[in-house]
Parts: sequence; C-alpha cells; structure tokens
Amino acid sequence: MGLIGNLVSFLKREEPPVSEPLSIPSRSTSAAEVSPTDALTLGAVYRAVSIRVAALCQLSIDVERAGVTIDTPSLLRRPDVDTSYRAFIEQTAVSLSLAGNAYWRIRRDEQGTVKTLEVLNPHDVTIRTTAAGRVVGYTYGGYDLKREDIKHLSKLRVPGSPYGLGPIQSARAELRGAIDLRDYASKIVTSSDVPSGVLSANFPLTDAEATAAKANWEQTHGGRQGIAVLGQGLSYQSVYLSPADAQFLESQRFSVIAIARLFGVPASLMLSGIDGSALTYANISQEWLGFIKFGLADDIAEIEDAFTDLLPRGQRARFNPEALLRLDTAGRYEAHAAAISAGWMLPSEVREIENLPEISGIDDRVPPARPAQKAAA
Repeated sequence: MGLIGNLVSFLKREEPPVSEPLSIPSRSTSAAEVSPTDALTLGAVYRAVSIRVAALCQLSIDVERAGVTIDTPSLLRRPDVDTSYRAFIEQTAVSLSLAGNAYWRIRRDEQGTVKTLEVLNPHDVTIRTTAAGRVVGYTYGGYDLKREDIKHLSKLRVPGSPYGLGPIQSARAELRGAIDLRDYASKIVTSSDVPSGVLSANFPLTDAEATAAKANWEQTHGGRQGIAVLGQGLSYQSVYLSPADAQFLESQRFSVIAIARLFGVPASLMLSGIDGSALTYANISQEWLGFIKFGLADDIAEIEDAFTDLLPRGQRARFNPEALLRLDTAGRYEAHAAAISAGWMLPSEVREIENLPEISGIDDRVPPARPAQKAAA
C-alpha cells in the first residue's frame, strides 16, 4: 500500500477521541475545524508530508551494542510481518506529521519478548489517564489495552497533556487561511460574481433605462465575438482580471513557504523559492544538512528511541543518514581521495562503499600517510 492508501486508511475516521488531543485555541471558529483531511487538500501540505515520509523511508537503520554495529534483528528488519519495513516507517511518519502522535501495538511471545509491531490509526486511539494526568492505558477499537501493550511516539510534548502536538493541530489558523484563499481564488474564476465589463453613461439613467441598456447589450453582444453597437451616451469598459490576479499567485506562494516552514521542509524541495536567494551547490548541501538536523531530527530521534526501548538491554537503534547526505559522483570521488591521502581510509574501504568488486592487494599500492611535522619554534 502506497502513501495515498495509507493516508486514506489513517484519515477515514474523523471523530475526535473521547479525550481530545491538545490543540492551540484559535480566535476563529472555522480555524478550529481544520482536520488532517482538510489540510491534505492543500497541495503544499500533501507535498510536505510526502517529502518527510520519503526522506525517512530512505534511511537504513542499524543496531549497536557497546558502540559496535551488530546484525539487525528481525524486529527492525520487518517490524510488522504483514507489511514491509518501508510501509511500517511510512505509516509511522504519516501519523506523526498529520496527527502529532503515532501508536505501535506491541505483540509479545510467552517469554515477554517483543515479536511484532503494528501501526494503529492515531485517530482511533484514546489515551486513558488518572486525575493527575498519569497514563494508565489506551483504548483502541473499543478495547482497553495496557500501557505496556502500546508504544506511543509523539511530536511536541506539552506539559499537562498526554498527546503530542503536531503541525496541523498547532497552526490551524494558518492552514485555514490557506484553504480559504484557495477556495476564494477558485470562486472568482468559476463564478459569475465578477462582471465581464461595465456599461456607463454620461447622463443619469433610470432603472428602466439601465435595464433596457443591459438587455440590449446582452442581445447584441452577449457571449459572441463581434462589434458592439451602443446607443448615444453609452460606453463599454471591459473588466479584465489577469490569471495572476485571479489566482492570487503571490499570496499562494507565501502560503507554500509558510507550510514548508511549518513542516520543517526546505522551500526548494517544495518547488518554491525565497526572494533574494540563489540556489547553489553549496547552499543546497547546507539546506539538506539543516533539513536532517532540524527538520527530521524529531522524527528520527523519536523512532530510534522507540525501537531502542523494545530491543534487549544494551542495544541501541540508530538511523544512518548517509543516503540523504550522499554527494554527487564528483563530490564523492574528491572526498574519497582526500580520505585516502590523509590515511584514515583505505582504497578497499572506498570500493566497498561504492559497491565495487574487491581487488587483491589494492591497499598495498598506497604509501602510508606522512605524520604532520611540528612547526619550528
């Protein structure tokens, strides 16, 4: 099942749970009504979510013990036996982006070892708490589950609420404004509220004369190309609305940038630029690095910590961001050459990274790196 199928599956139920997740109150009543489904009707929101999901799905995950990488256990290779690893991460990332929360149903064997995980629809999960706010369990599909049966992942944690706060829940007013702007632009183009032109006279007109002039114009020129013949004292002026004005392109472009900022996605990946900025290889690389460090860091750390909690004691799950930071061919070769020259990487290791076959004795062809000479006193 692809991204669209997962979005439909997660959003098929819109009713809020009994204990409604935290949301920032809005001055506008309509702003509080923006649901994940409403937000996804904006192309910018859909693309922002898709970018985050695609980036996380490209990351491989390793398991370390005492700082040494070990064989990845089956729980991380395929957390859910009924779906692929990619689909599992995809559903988790979609839940975090749209609902601010993700829930894994944990299934154990007789010895209590975690065997499989299942991503639940976040809109069907209710967190049960005590009067003091301590989480005691969860309700899903009408069934009560123990606290140890669910692994809860969340976005921004706000004191006093067991629910995480996601971008859609925290910025409903901004998203409502973007939706209203899109709908208003569409209405201008499709409705007849805006006249195509104006008939004006250089003398006062009674209601009857104005109605007759309008009827005469529509009869002689209504919807047909040709020459219009006007009576004495009447003139016609067309009301022209350019496509750019009709679609409010500048305002919509601002909305795209605001949504990119909200989801922590670089504007260039949203196919939208920022005035005064020029894309170069250097700043694109920095943009990608910033995206990983600050845009994806919350989801990366949340999923890593959740997997680590379910692994045997002493083991830790870590994502490898190399796939997102990988340079182009020329950049990689230059970096490899510098590493070999500095003496902290061997040609055989470079060939392994580049998925090239082994060459016997290739490491013997490289002279050892010279130690750095001390500066003269």
